[in-house]
Order: sequence, then C-alpha cells, then structure tokens
Amino acid sequence: MKTTKFSEMTTEELIKTQKTSKAVTYTFAGILLLLFIVNIFLVIKKGFSANQVVPFALLPILLLNLKTLNDIKKELKSREN
Repeated sequence: MKTTKFSEMTTEELIKTQKTSKAVTYTFAGILLLLFIVNIFLVIKKGFSANQVVPFALLPILLLNLKTLNDIKKELKSREN
C-alpha cells in the first residue's frame, strides 16, 4: 500500500481521507464492541475458547485508526492557522 504523509496531501484530500477513515473506524469500533459483548455472553454460557481472543487481537487496529484520525485532525487544524 502506498503511504503518503499528511503534510504532502491537499486539504481536500485530507478532508476526504478523514471522512472515509472516520466512517470505517466507527463502524469497526461498533462491530468490535458487538464482538466483545457476544464473547462475554459465550464465556458465561459455554466457557472459554480460543476464538475469544479475536477481539483483543483486533483492538490494536482500532487504536491505530484512532491515532490516524487524530493525526489528520491535527494537520487540518495546523492549516487553519
């Protein structure tokens, strides 16, 4: 995947990237929350299984997405001044 620095992107590209990232991140967070709830229910009903570590394994992806959103927000704010 091609990586570009936020400082090299135009403001319009940053806004488009922010909107897309925000939608994807919030959808992912909702699905991950649902997965945590289902896992808690399954632990209570059937006990622990190896599949229940999946939400914990996916949590760093959510944190990276949130950091990216924060970086985009900082870059947009620096361009306003």
